[in-house]
Parts: sequence; structure tokens; C-alpha cells
Amino acid sequence: MDSFSLPTLSLLQHLWIYAFIAAQLTAVLLTSIHIVLSNRDVPSTVGWTGLVLLAPLLGLVLYWVFGVNRIQRKAHRLRPETSLQSEAASVVAERRAHHVLQVRFPWLASLGHLGDELTGAALESDNRITPLIDGDAAYPAMLEAIDGARHSIALSTYIFDYDEAGKRFVAALVRARQRGVAVRVLIDGVGQRYSRPPTPAVLRRQGIETGVFLPPFLPIRNQYLNLRNHRKILVVDGRIGFTGGLNIREGALLEQHPSHPVQDLHFRLDGPVVRELTAAFGLDWAFSTGERLGGDRWYPVLEPAGSTLARCVADGPDEDFDVIRRLFLGALSAARSRVRIVTPYFLPDHTLTTVLNVTALRGIDVQILIPRENNLRFVQWASEAQAEHILDGGSRMFLTRPPFDHTKLMVVDDVWCCVGSANWDPRSLRLNFELNVECYDTALAARLNGLIDAKLDGAIEIRAADMRARRLPVRLRDGFARLLTPYL
Repeated sequence: MDSFSLPTLSLLQHLWIYAFIAAQLTAVLLTSIHIVLSNRDVPSTVGWTGLVLLAPLLGLVLYWVFGVNRIQRKAHRLRPETSLQSEAASVVAERRAHHVLQVRFPWLASLGHLGDELTGAALESDNRITPLIDGDAAYPAMLEAIDGARHSIALSTYIFDYDEAGKRFVAALVRARQRGVAVRVLIDGVGQRYSRPPTPAVLRRQGIETGVFLPPFLPIRNQYLNLRNHRKILVVDGRIGFTGGLNIREGALLEQHPSHPVQDLHFRLDGPVVRELTAAFGLDWAFSTGERLGGDRWYPVLEPAGSTLARCVADGPDEDFDVIRRLFLGALSAARSRVRIVTPYFLPDHTLTTVLNVTALRGIDVQILIPRENNLRFVQWASEAQAEHILDGGSRMFLTRPPFDHTKLMVVDDVWCCVGSANWDPRSLRLNFELNVECYDTALAARLNGLIDAKLDGAIEIRAADMRARRLPVRLRDGFARLLTPYL
């Protein structure tokens, strides 16, 4: 009996080993096919394929957790349920916007056409865009709008901390709900984990309808997880909008000297463009909860509010894939005198780097402002590794003084402005859901140029020679970090 059972046990062990190897090879083959067919970025495709082939177990886990970057939302891409009067007003505003653009800024008319083709959204006339610096200016304006709400509130954010700042918003939203206002709050599934307790749970206990965008299956907080909703949207009564870079957390209240201060920039929007802001929120809300928002409480007829031409630019790893990056490329190509870029994370891909260099070589003054102290160490190292190539191309780069600056904006020819949630890195431009607003307005550009000038006061300009003079260990560290750029 013993002489019979031992060979049998050995055979079973071999069968399990063969089955495991066959399953692993099948998984590697199918995953490699998925990478090749679904990933448009060549360096990312090569990197993921190499990782899966050379380290199968680790590579398979990492790719399916971090590397699957596309989702389909066609079933949710529904037209907003608005009145015929509201839609007619939007068509009139779009026609007027393109006429004004052709008359006032004819050299940028082609850029306006590019925006039409990329976004499918209307360029709206008669808007007012108001910059709000840090949470010290933005939060009171947002809270005042919430307290004045009569019909509806739509709030979407990446991070909503339940701290001093967050509690003010929770209290204001509760007061609005008690007045009978329809309140909808959407928080990203990873962003919710920055707070303890998670704010969605707090809001739901208060009776506020709250959605979570793509909650991860692992109970962890990781800023490198893909498919995040990084948009920041607040719309009150369908008439007053806010968007930009601000999350909801006390670090943005610089006047209160928080332990982790963050500079940032937000914007109040008034006019027809607010309708697009509501539509962007409505799509995300329908995708996350299944509820469609419609009617006059969400989409009222909007009156003229100013002289800014503006358009919301939605971007994400779905049907809106690669919109903002291509808009940046178009703006660089259209520039005639000056380009100014402010971003916390600067990791342009090869195409963006090439076009930045070509723009500078055309004689355009290209200025890039990034923080002297970054809150993500690997991103800072990778950015430093790329800086030499940018500087050799003729662009100028400046390190702005602390605290960490989370501002995101771009100004071209003192006319075209692009503001919102998107950074100049692969995560924003290829992996996250973002929302920017492109604007054509010399007065707004002048205000933003004033803010940039203030940031340049005390900033350190870096040069290619400075980057080449770094010690070898530092250059090696930064070089290895740069290899992670497709995943950062």
C-alpha cells in the first residue's frame, strides 16, 4: 500500500505544477494581448509587457490593479434632460462665441475649431470667470453660494476631508437639504480614503445623497491607482459654478497656518458655460449612481454674465480620451508670442516635450513654473530628470517658493487661458477623469499673468547647466525615477 501511494502522490504534485504553469502562461499570453490592443502609449505598452513577461506573478497583479486604464461609459453618455428653450439659447450662444472669436482673436480661430472637434462641447459667449486664490478666498465664496441655493447643488471632488474645512461644507450642505434643496455629492473612491471617518459615510448619515466614483476593491489609499475622478465641480441652482484645482481640506486655508499648507487656485463661473459644468457632473453622477439629473432645477436658461468666451473640456480614459493633451498641443502650435504654464506635476511625454521645444525654437517665450518642494517625491525626481531636455530646447523653468503650489493654469499670447484640475503628467492626461475650462479673454489673462508674476517673485530659474552639474548619485536616482513616468 505504501509503495503504491507515494508514486501516486508525486504524480498529483506534478499535475498541479503543470496546471499552474499552464494557467500562468495562459494568463501572461492573454494579458500581453490585452496590453498590446488596449494601450495607445508605446513606452507604457513596452514597460507593462516587459514586466509581465519578466516577472509574471508580480506583473500580472500590478497590471490588472494599476494598468487597466480604459472604461466604457457610452451607455451613460446621454443628452441632459433640458428644456427646448435652454437648448436653443445654447445654440445661439455658440454661434455668437465663434463670431466674436473670429473678430477679436482671428489667429486663435483655428484653436477654437480644434476645441469643437475634440470636445463636442460648445464654445460659449457672455461668461464671467473669477479667479479665487487658495481656500481663503474660494471656500467662503463656495459656502455663500451653497447657503443661497434654492433648487439644486451638485458637488464633485477628489478629496473631501472631514476636518475643519470639510465640516463647514457638510454643515452648509445639511442646511441646504433641510431647506428642500436637491443635493448631490460625488467623491472619488480613492480620495474618500484620505479622511477618517470617510466623508461619504458622514454625509449619508445626514441624509445627503452621496455617490462614490469607482471605489477600489482594496481598502487602501494610493494616489497611483488609475481611473480616478480628479474633477472639482460645484454648481448651485444650475447658475453658479466653481471649478479648478482645490480639494476640500484645511491645508488650503493658508491664513490659518495649517501644518501642511497648499497653495491653489479655483474659479467661479457665471454664464452659459455653467450648463456644461452641470452636464459633466451629471454624466459622472449617472455613471456612479444610475440617477439621471434633468429639468429646470439642474438646467435653467442662463443669462449673459460677462464677456469671456469659455468652454468646459472634459477628459478621461473613456470616450473623452486624450482631449486635454491634444488641446495643449494645439495651443502651443497656435502661440505667437508667449506661453506660461503653472503645474504642480510636470512630466510631459515625448510629443509634448518635442512641441514645447519647437515652440521655444520658434522664438516663443515659454515659461514653466513648478514647485520648489513637491509633495510627491518620485514625481519631483522624474521631473528633474526631464528638465534638462526641456531647457536644452529653449524653454525656461522656474522653481516657485514654498509652500507646495497645486495651481494648474496655462496662458497663451495673453488671451487664451486653460484652467482646471489637469496636471502636466501621464496620470492626469491619460489615466484620470479631469475637467478644464478654456477661455478667450484678455482681461482674465491679465489677472492670471499677475498671479504668475507674483509666483515668479522669489522663484529660482534653473538652467540646463545646473541640471548637468548634479552629482552622479542624484542624476542616477532621477533617471531611474524617470523610467516610472508612464506609471506616475
